[in-house]
Amino acid sequence: MSTDHDTDEHGWATAVRALDAGLVAGRRVHSLADLSARFGMPVQTVRRIGRALGYTAPQEGAPAFSEEDAEALGAMVGLVQDGVLNEETALSLARSIGQLTDRMVVWQIEALVEDKISTEGMGDPAARRAAVGILPRIIAPVEETTRIVYRRQLSAAVQRLTVRVEAGLAASERGRDGSEDDAPLPLARAVGFADMVSYTTRSRHMDERALARTVQRFESRCAEIISSGGGWLVKTIGDEVLFNAETPEAGALIALELAEAISSDPQLPSARVALTWGRVLSRLGDIYGPTVNLASRLTSLADPGTVLVDAMTAAALAQDERFVFVPQPPRMVRGFGEVHPSLLMSGSTQTPLSD
Repeated sequence: MSTDHDTDEHGWATAVRALDAGLVAGRRVHSLADLSARFGMPVQTVRRIGRALGYTAPQEGAPAFSEEDAEALGAMVGLVQDGVLNEETALSLARSIGQLTDRMVVWQIEALVEDKISTEGMGDPAARRAAVGILPRIIAPVEETTRIVYRRQLSAAVQRLTVRVEAGLAASERGRDGSEDDAPLPLARAVGFADMVSYTTRSRHMDERALARTVQRFESRCAEIISSGGGWLVKTIGDEVLFNAETPEAGALIALELAEAISSDPQLPSARVALTWGRVLSRLGDIYGPTVNLASRLTSLADPGTVLVDAMTAAALAQDERFVFVPQPPRMVRGFGEVHPSLLMSGSTQTPLSD
């Protein structure tokens, strides 16, 4: 004898299967061996590229790929066969697609679920069922928007990461003597971290919705301020954001705005912010190097609602009247030894980045 719960579960499973059929164009008819023979590439190579793109590993001989899937894998394999890329570079590009689209779709689904919970008072299971029902109506517009924005973002990244490198290298010599640990790295960047104070303690006393609202508001406010200031939000790490900017001045303005805006927001705890200026390595959608590590270390030393900078960053900004520096006592910082931080404050001529 079936129950309402059984009926609901059957309907849910049917909806998910229908969505899968609508998303995966065509029947799954190709195995890994089929694709290997089709591309003239070893099975192991096709498997590695498939995994990098986010395809789950199929059972041996199982028909796991549609014709559209075969075309997607074939496009990446073709770049190797045509000599445009070597295999490792193709795998890196494939991982960028797989990892970022995975995060993107999870973000989008959770946004739909949260909308149903907050606007219609649904419980989590019902909200997830409702999200599945909405997806068919948003796939095409989101997919088209993603295509257009990808090209625009690629154009902006080309300017940021290649065309303006030489100017950045010249600018990065401010306050330097040439012996710095980051000297061999290519890109001059202001690097900043901002994190919420006492986040771990607060989160233990929040329910699921309160925690979600806090995290979303923090990331949203940070993203708005960083973008308005001409910077880039590199990534979020729980209660912390990492950003960069092309000049120390832009980085300093963003850092000050973050500290002020987050700390004055009644829905958020205060933020600690740190900023460094130096050279970094950009790889895998992230940035690396001593400049990044020092900014991270300084963040933990900053007081709530303040911005700390190191001596080199203070020297690079010293002639700008928009900024005031208050030297702080020397601190021993792991991996850097004795560091001479300064409190960064705004001068009388600074204007806010956002409303």
